[in-house]
Amino acid sequence: MDINPFKICSGLKVLGYFMILLVAAIIGISYYAVVILTWGPQLLRGGFHSFLGFFIVIVSHILLILSLWSYLMVVFNDPGSVPENWRPILSEENVEVGCSMTSSDYVAPEASSSSWATSDGLERRPPVAYCIRCQNGKPPRCHHCSVCQRCVLKMDHHCVWIVNCVGACNYKFFLLFLLYSFLGTTLDTLALLPKFIKFFDDAKNHSSSPGNLAILFLAFVLNLAFSLSLLCFVVMHTSLLLSNTTSIEVYEKKQTIRWKYDLGRKKNVEQVFGTKKALWFFPLFSKEDLDNIPALHGLDFPTRSDVEA
Repeated sequence: MDINPFKICSGLKVLGYFMILLVAAIIGISYYAVVILTWGPQLLRGGFHSFLGFFIVIVSHILLILSLWSYLMVVFNDPGSVPENWRPILSEENVEVGCSMTSSDYVAPEASSSSWATSDGLERRPPVAYCIRCQNGKPPRCHHCSVCQRCVLKMDHHCVWIVNCVGACNYKFFLLFLLYSFLGTTLDTLALLPKFIKFFDDAKNHSSSPGNLAILFLAFVLNLAFSLSLLCFVVMHTSLLLSNTTSIEVYEKKQTIRWKYDLGRKKNVEQVFGTKKALWFFPLFSKEDLDNIPALHGLDFPTRSDVEA
């Protein structure tokens, strides 16, 4: 009997839907506390308070729009699926040799009809990674997700907050969501700080309703906690981006002297964000980049010339 011990992990999908509702709730509470209760009324005071309130309200809306846009793109875009009956283009650059194998992988010699001659005069076929769960070949940097029950191209991780995997086709959207969420929560924390400092005085003097005080207190604590947490993720993924490494590949990279996918910081960034710098901060790609950068599709990746494939 074929038993998959990881099938229980698919229950995380249910948790993910609650996470989406939690994200919506946090956004709603923060918006109400910052815009409606705190800085929206300042627009009518005039002078510096009005200018500062206008600045905070405008920037908050911009970051909110960019964050929601990126979030929806990473949630609803496929991270990258392996085509049915996928087989590699048989060239030295595209054959995955010496890849780390897990219990779901094995070398399938029949997956390739090509062969080469070795020093002993015998012909051997290049090993090709294969997933026995998906019954399909595995492109370079592809991994099987035990939650989604499928192989994901250039898989970084399964994110319960988006009920989706982060892979080759939505990694840019995920990074932008992290960035704009960090900037938004940081701005909200700073915007609510004066009210939070006066929280106990306001509660003692009953200058605000208990409901509004509770919302202000909760919004400040949530934004501060998420801002600090997101800072750690932004720093970590920035480091991974600059070295062209996924979260899954960190251990594999430590076993090598030179990481074969590290093409230099500029090219590493272009492998994820594209070459059109004007679009780097928006969750979309130009047609030219999609046509000319195979890595954005997750099936083919250039490697360093000084590292054997």
